[in-house]
Amino acid sequence: MNLLSHVRSLFAPALEALVPDRAALPALLNAIKPAADAKNGDYQANCAMALAKQLGQKPPDVAKAIVAKLPPNDVIEEPTVAGPGFINIRLKTEFLARALRDIATDERLGVEPAAQPRTFVIDLSGPNVAKPLHVGHLRSTIIGDALARILRFLGHTVVTDNHLGDWGTQFGMLIYGYRNFLDKKKYAGSNSDKVRELARLYVLVRQLAGTIDILSRGYTHFRDEAAFAANPIAELTRVYVNGLKRAAEPDEGEDDVVASGPPAPNPIADSYRAETAKLHAGDADNVRLWKEFMPPCMEEIHKVYKKLEVIPFDHEYGESHYQPMLAGVVESLQAAGVCEAGDGGSVIIRFGPENVALVRKRDGAFTYTTTDLATIKFRIETFKPDAMLYVVDFRQSQHFANLFEASRRWGYTGVELEHVKFGSVLGKDGKPLKTRDGGTTELMVLLERAVELGGHLFEMTYWQRKANGHDVPDWKDYSEDEKRNIASAVGIGAVKYADLSQNRTTDYKFDFEKMLATDGNTATYMQYAYARCRSILRKGGVDEEAVRTNPPLNLGSAAERALVIQLLRFPEAIDAAVADYSPHALTGYLWDLAKSFSGFFEACPVLKAETPELRASRLLLVDLVGRTIKQALNLLGIRVVERM
Repeated sequence: MNLLSHVRSLFAPALEALVPDRAALPALLNAIKPAADAKNGDYQANCAMALAKQLGQKPPDVAKAIVAKLPPNDVIEEPTVAGPGFINIRLKTEFLARALRDIATDERLGVEPAAQPRTFVIDLSGPNVAKPLHVGHLRSTIIGDALARILRFLGHTVVTDNHLGDWGTQFGMLIYGYRNFLDKKKYAGSNSDKVRELARLYVLVRQLAGTIDILSRGYTHFRDEAAFAANPIAELTRVYVNGLKRAAEPDEGEDDVVASGPPAPNPIADSYRAETAKLHAGDADNVRLWKEFMPPCMEEIHKVYKKLEVIPFDHEYGESHYQPMLAGVVESLQAAGVCEAGDGGSVIIRFGPENVALVRKRDGAFTYTTTDLATIKFRIETFKPDAMLYVVDFRQSQHFANLFEASRRWGYTGVELEHVKFGSVLGKDGKPLKTRDGGTTELMVLLERAVELGGHLFEMTYWQRKANGHDVPDWKDYSEDEKRNIASAVGIGAVKYADLSQNRTTDYKFDFEKMLATDGNTATYMQYAYARCRSILRKGGVDEEAVRTNPPLNLGSAAERALVIQLLRFPEAIDAAVADYSPHALTGYLWDLAKSFSGFFEACPVLKAETPELRASRLLLVDLVGRTIKQALNLLGIRVVERM
């Protein structure tokens, strides 16, 4: 049961009787929210002020009228009106006790399945296969995984699809680099060595092409023939610097850019584009190399996903899967009047005077937009989804705005298309996270470091607690497997929770010290709170099933009551996370729950409670806190451990 929805349902008939415009009712109901200060009650209705403007009355009078029209119920006490028309709402203790008993034996902890289940396709991760996963893939992967877990928990059908970059220009770069710059000794090593050598070739070819492009543009626009004749090196340096103002390095999204004129001569770019064209045309040798590159690349990618502890994807349809469909997509777009002829025989979709997307280039090749439109068509026809979520960073906002508009013009109007955008991962200095040599941080390196630090943290806190006289197991009682399991749960959990606890639309700084803090809103703190619950139950020799069955409840103290309120708000947190596809609503809930549990733990003895009835009541609260933390963390893709 969602407490907030339940309270709003009580106010709905009262507001319906007063509101002159029924269309305004949802906004008025949404103004009923959890109270910011528990002294004012459990919930607060701030709708009287807005309604007073519509009625031409004073807000306090309208607030009193709303209260007077509330139906009889056994849920809330008589509300009070405060200040300029705030309505303070307090739940009845008897109602809280009943609600708590209802969830005591409920595996879902009060979270009801969706009344109208939907089918979702979630597009997540989406790396380029030709190089190792880097830190830039972290957010898409774990945000998408968390959303899939939450939606499935609610009873929705979820199809996860890792849309791999396995057919684009980067493979032309790899094939060209393989034939011209390969270090055969490194390539002959392990699959990890092969992938790193391919990544080196990719970067090298891209940099060489970029340098030539900048020099060419700079020489075309800024050269001084006399200066060049006098000192060629100095003049080339000068035109290179000026060329930087005109062009950047080739980008992986360059295919969608509509050029204003013929490109400057670039023999390396021309060569890797020719290799790409041969691959797409089915050239036997290039296809052979593509097939040779794919297995080691995919093996390394899957190692990272396993380390990150994400649920295996339902599908991994790469760009190569859609290649045979692209000509038909363009023909269909043309038949529907969605696209028009561009320069030199190209085909474009126009969204505005300066906003066009290329779907077929001058040379007949296709683009990322074409592939993404083919993907939409395939997913709709294959999975018949109600919604498709694209978990991709904010820099692709314009692309997805265009893509979704193009798909609507094409006739795909019956499906929700949502760009679940997110910000960047930054270093402590506020700049994009890089390695010491300036390269992009490999995700596996980062995760292995997290596990290492997780192990150090576990061992350090263990000996600190032992030195402080805490009742801890003998260090020898921990097997090596258990130590490794705890290190992995703590380290990987810290990385994932730190990311998911941020509003997904903002950037955040990657800081191991803060991630692994044992206090504050961190995974470590939540995992420790869970382990503390389990420890109390073990020490008490508790029969958990007995504790959950018809428990005698005592909610006499403020700390107990506050904890019960938080336990019953779990369904609210789930609904909030889904409403805006924002997992941080769930981490915010966990933080509130953990703080309430800490207050309860300090104020209310459990195993040494004054009476057996009070002990049983508090043991149930401990049990429910542990179960709720475990369930919430599981929905975020984070494991708990039974002891820490």
